[in-house]
Amino acid sequence: MSRATLQAFLTTARNALKAPPAQRPKPLTFVVGNESADLDSLCCAIVYAYIRSHTAPHALHIPLSNLPRADLGLRPEMTAVLQHAGLGPRDLLTLSELPDLPPEETRWLLVDHNCLTGPLKKFKDQVVGCVDHHVDEDALPAHISPRVIEPCGSCMSLVVDECQSAWESLLQGQGKATDMSPSEQDRLVKLALAPILLDTINLTAESKVRPKDTQAVRFLEAQVRHAGFGTSGYYEQISAVKEDISTLSFRDIFRKDYKQWEEGGLTLGVSCVVQGFEYLLQKAKTKDVFLKELAAWTYERALDVVAVMTTSHLGGRFHRQLLVWGMTDRGKEAVNRFRDLGQPLGLEQWEDGGLDGHGGNTRFVWRQADLTASRKQVAPLLREALKRK
Repeated sequence: MSRATLQAFLTTARNALKAPPAQRPKPLTFVVGNESADLDSLCCAIVYAYIRSHTAPHALHIPLSNLPRADLGLRPEMTAVLQHAGLGPRDLLTLSELPDLPPEETRWLLVDHNCLTGPLKKFKDQVVGCVDHHVDEDALPAHISPRVIEPCGSCMSLVVDECQSAWESLLQGQGKATDMSPSEQDRLVKLALAPILLDTINLTAESKVRPKDTQAVRFLEAQVRHAGFGTSGYYEQISAVKEDISTLSFRDIFRKDYKQWEEGGLTLGVSCVVQGFEYLLQKAKTKDVFLKELAAWTYERALDVVAVMTTSHLGGRFHRQLLVWGMTDRGKEAVNRFRDLGQPLGLEQWEDGGLDGHGGNTRFVWRQADLTASRKQVAPLLREALKRK
């Protein structure tokens, strides 16, 4: 495949997906991130698919955003990053554009997760590769290639590491008519830099940053052709957009960065929110309004247990908070089990129990002393609590 602009590449991918069944490439190869469809997942899918598609012997890889098109509006930070790449939300392919494909006519490479869930679960036996920084769920066979599952601040850092030699080979061919221009190269670099900088707080989150994060940023910085570009200014711009949730409804706040699991016959949903409960209560005006909004979300998703994880920077310091609420009898039992399993997180009662449940409800809200534990670490503990009897 001759090298194309990012926009032209995504148009080619869209056309392949829209082609009549008889004219589609077989199998169609997809690169897809996890169902929370955060910036890391969305950018990893595009960058990895682009590089794989332009590196022999690979054929076209289609980057798929793991969310309905209507939900792209909940991710203003992605829109901001896409603008730096000369793209817009209209250029992305989402679940809304995915036709009903026979699983055997597809191949899947996973980024930022290692187990297909939700509407894509039917394709789980067609996974041929994975690059991820979450806990290995042992859902993928050992023989797939690549099979990179290791801790890292950002999955994009692992994608850059996996693709670095291929990326360098693309750079070495510059000057041909089919090559990327320097400005197009900058766009690809900015697409890759954004999630690493956000996930590692511009490489300052010592508990999260791994050597491959630092190496990836240094490699990408060296590729930038635009004079005056700085990672700190870029980080501040994207971070400010991500943390502004003032225009979102509570339903949209809860589903913006959301993951769901089935364990032991129970359903768990975990929402990550970029503001603390202080902000959320102020937005709701009253505690009862906030809890009513959260309960409505759990009923919509038919959850046995709901969790809300918050991050904030009150007083210039980084904070984590955690709410866990059992919505059914078995869900309440699981929450009580989690109170023991979750102790390594350093859970401390929040605001004298102001949001804790009373009168039979099992709802707890904590300050989380272990600031290193994100959803990657907390969700497995919650899932374990669901599985145990």
